[in-house]
Amino acid sequence: MRSPSDHHAYPTHWEADVVLRDGGTAQIRPITPDDAQRLVSFYERVSDESKYYRFFAPYPRLSDRDVHRFTHHDYVDRVGLAAIVGDEFIATVRYDRIDGRGMPAAAPADEAEVAFLVQDAHQGRGVASALLEHIAAVARERGIRRFAAEVLPANNKMIKVFTDAGYTQKRSFEDGVVRLEFDLEPTDRSLAVMRAREQRAEARSVQRLLAPGSVAVIGTSRTPGGVGRTVLRNLLDGGFTGRVHAVNHAFPDGMARLEPEGVPAHRSLRAIEEPVDLAVVAVPAERVPAVVAECGDHGVQGLVVLSAGYAESGREGRDRQRDLVRQARSYGMRVIGPNAFGVINTADGVRLNASLSPHLPNPGRLGLFTQSGAIGIALLSGLNRRGAGLASLAGIAGISTFVSAGNRADVSGNDLLQYWYDDPLTDVVLMYLESIGNPRKFTRLARRTAAVKPVVVVKGARHTGSAPTGHAVPTTRIPDATVSDLLRQAGVIRVDTVTELADTGVLLASQPLPAGPRVAILGNSESLGLITYDACLTEGLRPLPPRDLTTDATPDDFRRALTEALADDTCDAVVVTAIPWVGDGSAQALAAAVREAAQAPGPGPAKPVAVVHLEIQELAQALAGTGGEPAPGTRRIPAYPAAERAVRALAEAVRYARWRQEAAEPGRVPEYDDIDEAGAAADIQVLLAPAEGPGGDGAGVGTGDGASAGTGGGTGRDMGGGTGRDIGVGTGEATSGGLGDGPGPGVELSAADTQRLLARYGVSVLPALPAPDPDAAVRAAERLGFPVALKPTASHLRHRADLGGVRLELGSEAELRRAYAELTDYLGRPEELGLVVQRMAPRGVDTVVRAAIDPAAGAVLSFGLAGAPSELLGDTAHGLVPVTARDAAGLIRSIRTAPLLFGWRGSKPVDTAALEELLLRVSRLVDDHPEMVAVDLEPVVVAQHGLSVLGASARLAPPPPRTDLGPRHMPAY
Repeated sequence: MRSPSDHHAYPTHWEADVVLRDGGTAQIRPITPDDAQRLVSFYERVSDESKYYRFFAPYPRLSDRDVHRFTHHDYVDRVGLAAIVGDEFIATVRYDRIDGRGMPAAAPADEAEVAFLVQDAHQGRGVASALLEHIAAVARERGIRRFAAEVLPANNKMIKVFTDAGYTQKRSFEDGVVRLEFDLEPTDRSLAVMRAREQRAEARSVQRLLAPGSVAVIGTSRTPGGVGRTVLRNLLDGGFTGRVHAVNHAFPDGMARLEPEGVPAHRSLRAIEEPVDLAVVAVPAERVPAVVAECGDHGVQGLVVLSAGYAESGREGRDRQRDLVRQARSYGMRVIGPNAFGVINTADGVRLNASLSPHLPNPGRLGLFTQSGAIGIALLSGLNRRGAGLASLAGIAGISTFVSAGNRADVSGNDLLQYWYDDPLTDVVLMYLESIGNPRKFTRLARRTAAVKPVVVVKGARHTGSAPTGHAVPTTRIPDATVSDLLRQAGVIRVDTVTELADTGVLLASQPLPAGPRVAILGNSESLGLITYDACLTEGLRPLPPRDLTTDATPDDFRRALTEALADDTCDAVVVTAIPWVGDGSAQALAAAVREAAQAPGPGPAKPVAVVHLEIQELAQALAGTGGEPAPGTRRIPAYPAAERAVRALAEAVRYARWRQEAAEPGRVPEYDDIDEAGAAADIQVLLAPAEGPGGDGAGVGTGDGASAGTGGGTGRDMGGGTGRDIGVGTGEATSGGLGDGPGPGVELSAADTQRLLARYGVSVLPALPAPDPDAAVRAAERLGFPVALKPTASHLRHRADLGGVRLELGSEAELRRAYAELTDYLGRPEELGLVVQRMAPRGVDTVVRAAIDPAAGAVLSFGLAGAPSELLGDTAHGLVPVTARDAAGLIRSIRTAPLLFGWRGSKPVDTAALEELLLRVSRLVDDHPEMVAVDLEPVVVAQHGLSVLGASARLAPPPPRTDLGPRHMPAY
C-alpha cells in the first residue's frame, strides 16, 4: 500500500496514531499513489459546501489529474497527509513549497501553502488540529519555516483551527479571501495549546472506557465460572447503572437471556440492536481478532481485553499484541490490556466493576492504576480488609477509579494521569508501575498533576534491567536511581513497597498537607513515643520531645493534649500513639476524642494527624468510621500498627508539601550575555556534516585531529579525597553519568572542538599539552608554567589511581624528567601511555558534571563528587534539562557528600555559586542544541574562589526526528 513516491522514500517515521477530541483514535500517515481510490471515495463523502470552502468554487468531483497530483508527492516540497479510521480517509492536509511570489519552489525557499479538507461527519472531532500539528512538524523537518493559507471568510471553522494553534501569525484580507501567514517555530503558547488538546483528548478517551452506557461481555460462558461469566456477575453485583449484554457464539439459537442473571444473551455483537460503548473480551487469544473486527464494525468505543497469550508468552505473542493494537486503533478504539485485570468506577452514576474483583469498593478519593493483575488484586483486597484506619469501606481510602492494564499495550499510566488531572472525584493518584514506556512524557504529566494533587508511585522490576516480558515498551538505559531522582524532581512521591503506597495514599487523602517538618508526639506510652521520635529523626523530620500522658490517660486526656498540640505554633503535624490500657475506656471513646480535637477549628491552618496503635484494632476501625456511619463532616484519621509506617507516610507528605510550595513559584533559567548560541549552532552543523553525509548513520565519524577530548587520568579518584589538581586530555570516552555505557553513535569531538564549543557557552577548560618524550614534556611545562602534573591518558589507565600513574606538583625540570622516567619504566612506552602535561589547578573539591540524552527520558544533567567512594555509593544527583537556578542549587545540596562542599570538619567552604553557574551553562548548551547528546566535565575542581574544568569530552549526533516537543501521538510499539 505504501510504495515510494516521485523522488524520496516513504517516510515511515511520519506515521502516527492520535487521540481525537472525542476520545476516539485515528491514524495519520503520508498519502501515497496507492491511495487514489481512497481519496476518490473520501471526496465523494464530503459535502458540496466543504468542497466549496476548499476550492473556492463548486467542485463536485476530482479529475484524474487532481487525483494524481494529490497522491504523488516528493515528501520534501510537496507533502500530503491523511487521517484514517478503518481503511478510509476522514481528512487530508497538504503543503506545497512556494517562493516569495507564491509560485511552486524548491529549497532553500522556506514557505509553503497549506490546505485541509475534513469529511463533514468528522468535523468537530479535532482532526484538523491534529493534522496541523503533524504537517507543521513535517515542514520544519524539511526546512520550511512558515505556512500560508487562504480561507474564505465564511469558513469560520478552518480560520479557528489556524488562529487557535498558538503560532505567531499575521492576517490580511484581499480579493474576498482571508490570507493567514504563521511561523512554524513552536512558541510557549503553541506548546501549551497542543498539550491542553492532548490532555483533553486523552482524558476523554479514558472517560469513555470508565463511564460506558452499555457493556458487552464477550466470552460469557453458559455455565457458572470462567472469566467472562465472573466479570458479568461482578458487573451486576456492583450495581452497574447501564445496560449489560452477554455474548458467546456458542449460545444456542433462540436463547434470549442468560439465567439466572437475566441479561440479554447474543451469539454475536451484531445481534445487539443498540450501541455498545465498552466490550470486555474474555475469549482465547486466537479468536480476539475476529471479536475486535466485530466490535469495530458495531461502533464500540473501547475494549478491556482480559485474554492472555500475548507479549508475556514470547515472540509470537508480541506480534499478536502489536496486531491487536493496530487493529483496534484502525477502528478508533482504545484498548486496556491485554492480560488485564479490569476496570472499576465507583461513581454513583456509573458503579462499574468490569473486573475480576468480586467486590465494588465503596466510593473514595483514591485513583488507582496498576500494571499487574496480582498487585491489583492485593491492593483492592487489602484496602477492603484493612479497615483499621487504612482502607475503610466508609471512605478513608475508598477508590474513585481503578485500572489494571496488564500488558499496557495501549492505555497506560500516562493516559490515566491525563484523566485524573482534572477529575473532581480523585484527590490522590496511586500507581504501581513495572515499566515506563515514555519517561519524558510521564515526568511532564506527573509534574503537572502533582501541582494539584499528590501522585504516589511504587515501581516494580527495578533491578531486573528490563521491562516485564509482556510490556512492549521502548528500551531505556536509565538506572533506577536516576529514574527516582527524575520522579522526585517532578513532584512524584516514590515509595518502595505496596504497603507504603497504601499508607502514604491514605494519609494524603484524609489529612491536610503539613506546613513543615516539625512533629508533636503524644500518647500513653513513653516507649512508643520514643520509637516514634527516633523514626522521625530517621526520616529527616524535626520531632518535638514526646509528651507522655501515662498509661492512666483517659480519652479526655488525649483530646486535651491533641487540642493543645494542634494549637501550638511550633509544630506542623501530630502523631498520637496509643497502647491498650487497663481500666475503663473504649476504643470508640478514644476515637471520638481524637476526631473531635482534630476537626475543631483552630487559630491557624489545619494540621495532619496520624495515630499509631499497638493491638487496638477497634480504635483503627473507629477512627476510619467503620464502626457505624459517622456524622457528616466527621474527620477520619488514619491509623497505623507501627510507628515507622506512620512516620514514613508523614515524611512523604512533608516532602511533597515542600515541593508543591516551591513549584508554585516556577524557577528561573538565567540568561548569560556571553553565550554565543548561533556560533555554537554553526560549529555543530559543520562537525555533524560527516555523520549526516552519504551513508552516514552517525556512528564512528571522527573530526578535527581525531583525538577526542577526554577526562584524562586524574579525576579526583586519583587523589582520594579530592584535592583536585591534575588532569589530562584523554581518549574521549564520552560517558553519560548513569545513562548508559560506551560512546554510542555520533561524532566524538576532538579536544579542540570540545573546548571551542564549551567556550561558546562560557565554559573554559584548562589546557593540557601532549608529552610524547621527555623533551616535549619539558617544553610543555615551560609553556604552561611550573608546577605541573604529568599523567597518562590511555583508556586502560584513566581513573586508575591505584596504579600510581599520576605525578603532581612537579616544580622543576629535574622533577619532571624523573617522573617521566618512572612512569615509562613502570607503566609502559610513552606511545602506549599518551602522557600529557597540565598546569596545576588551585586546591579544591573534585566534582563531576555530566549531561546526556536518553532516547526515552530526554536530556538529563548529573552532578556528583569525583572519586571511588561516591561512585561506589551511587552518590549522584540527576535533573531534567533545562534546570533552573533553584534546580542547580538543589542538585548540589542533594548528594550525601555535599557537606564536603560547605566546610566539613573545619575545611573552608568552596565556591558553590560558581558550580551552580557551571551547571546552568551546561544545561543551556544541551537544551539549546539537542545534537549535544553527551557532555562530560571531569573533574571540575571547585576552589574557595572559582573553579577549574580540567577535562572535557563531548559527543554529537543528529537529533531524533520526534521529541516530546513534537506533535502529539500515541506510542507505537
